[in-house]
Amino acid sequence: MIARVAVWEPMPTDDRDWVLDAAVGVPGVHGSYHLIDPVTGNGLSVAFFEDEAAAQSAREAIEKRAEEIGWNSAPHPAPASTTIYDVIRHT
Repeated sequence: MIARVAVWEPMPTDDRDWVLDAAVGVPGVHGSYHLIDPVTGNGLSVAFFEDEAAAQSAREAIEKRAEEIGWNSAPHPAPASTTIYDVIRHT
C-alpha cells in the first residue's frame, strides 16, 4: 500500500468534492482525506492506494472528471509539495 501526501499552503477552500468522488470508485483506492489547520489555513491531502497502478488510475479518473466539468479552463492553486510514501503499518 502507498500513500500520496500533498501539502497545501493554504488549503483551497473551493469545492473539490468532485476530486474525491472521481477517485472513490477506482479499484485499489483505499480512501482520501483533506485536512486543514484551522489556525494557519494550511492543509494536507492524504490518499491511500493499493499500489502505483491504482494511484495512476485514480489520477486518470480525476483528470477525466476535471475535463468534463471544465476545471482546467481557469487557473487553480497547486500543492506546495507532493510525496509518495510506502505504508508500513495500518489498522
